[in-house]
Amino acid sequence: MPQQATNPSARQVELLEAAYRYALVHGLADLSLRPLATSIGSSPRVLMFLFGNKDGLVRALLARARTDELTVLESLDTTGPPLGLDTAGERIWAWLAAEEHRPLLRLWAEAYARSLVEPDGPWAGFARATVNDWLAVLAACQPEPERDSEAGVVSRTLTLAVLRGALLDLLATDDAPRTTAAVHHQLANLSIATAQRPPA
Repeated sequence: MPQQATNPSARQVELLEAAYRYALVHGLADLSLRPLATSIGSSPRVLMFLFGNKDGLVRALLARARTDELTVLESLDTTGPPLGLDTAGERIWAWLAAEEHRPLLRLWAEAYARSLVEPDGPWAGFARATVNDWLAVLAACQPEPERDSEAGVVSRTLTLAVLRGALLDLLATDDAPRTTAAVHHQLANLSIATAQRPPA
């Protein structure tokens, strides 16, 4: 019987962190327990005991990656006046474009795509959850009247689409200057459009 996820042992936490570092390098698509266990100083039997099966381990790794992804919240001060989508978008993009985050974001892209084509596997719901995560982050950065309006929903959806599209381009090409210029251009246009919109 696997250890309870709500109360993981120190060994489970240690092995999850080691497995996560392994997944950042090797990805999850062809994850095999035997080479993973060898690399992190464990055994397939121990991993099966702690995580139930391979799918359970993949789900734990996806949850771990999602936690790291949401650290972008730490760069956004949501305790004061709302930042606005343009400022929030620029700060989020700076985090996304940082080279040290590239392994995490490649893992995110892999999990996002797999959850679309394998909706019943361990990836189930990952794409929808990450969309909801980012929309919630962006909503917290909007002034309340804008946040609660139909136009506000459209604006943060567009902002997310710009960030996600540019991120996929960046992961494919490593062309940070071009993608950054495009993001800043589109966020500026969005800011102008929002300023010119009549009050609700």
